[in-house]
Amino acid sequence: MQRNADPEDAFEDYNLLRPISSMIVNEGWQKDRHAHRRAQLLLSVRGLITSEVESGLWLVPSHNALWIPPGISHSVRCTGDVEIYLVFMDEAIISALPDECCTLAISPLLRELIRAVSELPPLYDETGPPAPLIQTMLNELATAPVEQLHLPVPADPRLRKVTDGWAADPADRAKLGVWASRIGMSERSLSRLVLEQTGMSFVRWRQQFQIMLALERLARGVSVQTIAFDLGYETPSAFIAMFRKILGASPNRYLARAEKRPTRTTPPS
Repeated sequence: MQRNADPEDAFEDYNLLRPISSMIVNEGWQKDRHAHRRAQLLLSVRGLITSEVESGLWLVPSHNALWIPPGISHSVRCTGDVEIYLVFMDEAIISALPDECCTLAISPLLRELIRAVSELPPLYDETGPPAPLIQTMLNELATAPVEQLHLPVPADPRLRKVTDGWAADPADRAKLGVWASRIGMSERSLSRLVLEQTGMSFVRWRQQFQIMLALERLARGVSVQTIAFDLGYETPSAFIAMFRKILGASPNRYLARAEKRPTRTTPPS
């Protein structure tokens, strides 16, 4: 295991001699667009991971993990008081894991399994005690719940203007018709384009942006009231209702739930 190194170092020939290699990041760190020949799991025990891939922006608060299959170009930024575990895995051992990027909810059991695997020496005994440990971790990963922490960022420059506008002024509550006028489209055309490129309605897409921004600020200790007003909500309760509708819990309960999330025992449907 390596500490405070560049993840690219994990691909030196020495570490490629085993199906898994790992490292820990325990200070702020970022890396521009790059890709790995191995799959990558980024677990946040403390701090926030932000990653942009071709399909959009992924946000990984504490007690969640980002799964990135091999060969996918992505950037990574770790902020705050961080403890991030990066685990790189050969394609030969990940057949039961997702084919696309996703954010996974990590149970306390799975968190400790990942930590234990990360503590293995680079040349661990593949046929000894590490083997069942690694397999148990892989089994738990295969059934980990997928969280809705992805913001689709379309390539269409007109829709990029929308996300850029939200980022510049998160409190802007302009409706679909106003944005259609701003970017030179009809309301119907904008609605159809958003649905085609994001799989969401315009309102749902904006809510997802707000969820992502809220989680980033919650991770920095910003109060729910401040976040609500920064996002243009007239009352904190209105923001909390939106947050609960999307993620199934209020902001404070969502963060607390991550600490004691149960292990799932059945595969996702």
